[in-house]
Amino acid sequence: MTDSKPSEVSDFSRQLPGFLFVDHIAIAVPRGGLEAQVAAYAQLGFREIHREEIGGGDQVREVLLKIGGGPNLIQLIEPLGDDSPVQKSIDRNGGKGGLNHIGFRVSDIEAAHGYLQGEGFRILDAAPRPGSRGTTVFFLHPKALPGAPFDVLIEVVQE
Repeated sequence: MTDSKPSEVSDFSRQLPGFLFVDHIAIAVPRGGLEAQVAAYAQLGFREIHREEIGGGDQVREVLLKIGGGPNLIQLIEPLGDDSPVQKSIDRNGGKGGLNHIGFRVSDIEAAHGYLQGEGFRILDAAPRPGSRGTTVFFLHPKALPGAPFDVLIEVVQE
């Protein structure tokens, strides 16, 4: 095992696509279950920091939850209708919610998009686009690389 100094890890994270940290873990919630989930996380000490309805291709109601002083969030996402990609994910999961995607924070989303595109990753968005809470985002397909799928949707986020 090698020792690495925080500055070395930090320098490495600025390279390649520039991932800085896990921004959030998104959990799909079946319609009608959002408030119960918010209340359950509150019992664990999480506090609500943002709530928003997102239209466009996403069609979800989201609540962002935070615990402690760290930057990592839980994002609860409830589909607004049958056309929501989150509803389709829930349907594929037998009507149950669960892990929807993992969001990674970057400092330069254009550079991250260009890098990942140049490396042959399957990107769902042709270009970075507006996300919730004023962020800019794009998504990587769960099977982003042939022969080495992540098997989970990945969101790249710049605040």
